Amino acid sequence: MKKILTGLSAMSLAVLMVAMPIHSANAAPAKFKNCTELNKTYPGGVAKDAKVKNVGGKTKFKPFVSAEIYKMHTHMDRDKDGIACEK
Repeated sequence: MKKILTGLSAMSLAVLMVAMPIHSANAAPAKFKNCTELNKTYPGGVAKDAKVKNVGGKTKFKPFVSAEIYKMHTHMDRDKDGIACEK
């Protein structure tokens, strides 16, 4: 019985390791061509920090907070409120 439980535990662990995506801490964030592409991944846009408030009006989605991604896409922040491609 103990061998069966050990085997099932090992098999479960192996399945979880294969099924879980691996995110590298060194992976560079994606560079998007336009807001349509960015909004497919981040529907609310990307904010430079959590304290930023939207000045462009009411939005449907909350922005994803990432200073690094925002810095790469500052040209997509048309109203200069600290949120790129807000929806």
